[in-house]
Amino acid sequence: MAGKLYIVPTPVGNLDDMTPRAVAVLKDVDLILAEDTRTSGVLMKHFGIATPMRSHHKFNEHDTVDSVIQSLQAGSTLALVSDAGTPAISDPGFMLARECRRCGIEVETLPGATAFVPALVNSGLPCERFVFEGFLPVKKGRATRLQELKDQPLTMIFYESPMRLVKTLQQFVDTFGPDREASVVREISKVHNTTHNGTLEQLLQEFTLTAPRGEIVVVVAGKPAPPAAKVDKYAQFKQKQAINPKDYEDEED
Repeated sequence: MAGKLYIVPTPVGNLDDMTPRAVAVLKDVDLILAEDTRTSGVLMKHFGIATPMRSHHKFNEHDTVDSVIQSLQAGSTLALVSDAGTPAISDPGFMLARECRRCGIEVETLPGATAFVPALVNSGLPCERFVFEGFLPVKKGRATRLQELKDQPLTMIFYESPMRLVKTLQQFVDTFGPDREASVVREISKVHNTTHNGTLEQLLQEFTLTAPRGEIVVVVAGKPAPPAAKVDKYAQFKQKQAINPKDYEDEED
């Protein structure tokens, strides 16, 4: 009987965000696949999790996915974790989940921490529908993707490094316009968690003067809808009256 893969979110900052169920699953599985065993080792030690770990990251997942699938097919239960947040969301995980699906192996993803949801809600921008872009291409394809998003009407969410934030905000100003509303959220759930709201131009000026630090999520408002044309109801009435005058005889009395 085939085993099962659990995809387990881990805290993006505050360790208290770890769920009891996630701890229980990590203690119970046969093996934990970790993006970085040193980073995950700190978390495991904190929660007293002694389950063996093996590296599974973007640089080796193509080479290791077959052996992982074989272990699952042999009946092992495995858990996949990334350094922080939910695996496969701008982290390794998609390839393994896809292969499990292709091979008929059960996958269960636990609910838990991910950075973009609190950033979106904190921003105060519309969040009933949105576009998650993750990390933009660093070089090739970056300008093309920004142009594709120029007329996007939905709120957009981006991950960015502190080293590239100012450059990215300048590109956003050039593409979306200086007056587009946006939010920069730093260090979610950590001690120095901050949310900076304003126009893209205001945020660019702020972070040009003060170098940003930490993990960053940028939320940008979608392109505003054009103002609705003002309806002249009296003109509409007179037009209908001219077409069907008998329908309006009582109204003229």
